[in-house]
Amino acid sequence: MSTYTAEIDVRFRDIDAMGHVNNAVYATYVEQARTEYFRDVLDADLTRVSTVLASLSIDFRRPVELTDGTVTVSVDVAEIGRSSVTMTHEIRAGADGAVVADADATLVALDPETGEPAPLPEAHRSEMESYHGL
Repeated sequence: MSTYTAEIDVRFRDIDAMGHVNNAVYATYVEQARTEYFRDVLDADLTRVSTVLASLSIDFRRPVELTDGTVTVSVDVAEIGRSSVTMTHEIRAGADGAVVADADATLVALDPETGEPAPLPEAHRSEMESYHGL
């Protein structure tokens, strides 16, 4: 079973008045990792794949600071449905690589003409199953 990881720079603009990464930026880190996952694992440009983010939850464990330099975001597939996929993420930072947040995201495939849920592309389903050993 494989876990995909993406390394993302912590930028000065990510920092809020409290001196750490703003909570909303964690969603951007998860989105960036998911975009790279689609590119690297599914050989797909997420801007050309008809999906929407149906839900996102993030549990925060500790702040990330600019001095951490980068965060590493993992992408795993927890569940594949007919038209949806739920991905789990760990965000790690610091010299010790400690988990700073966990996130779950559910994507839903859409029919581009009707905007209604549609079956996941079979190529994506089989690649996710193969990559993650499902």
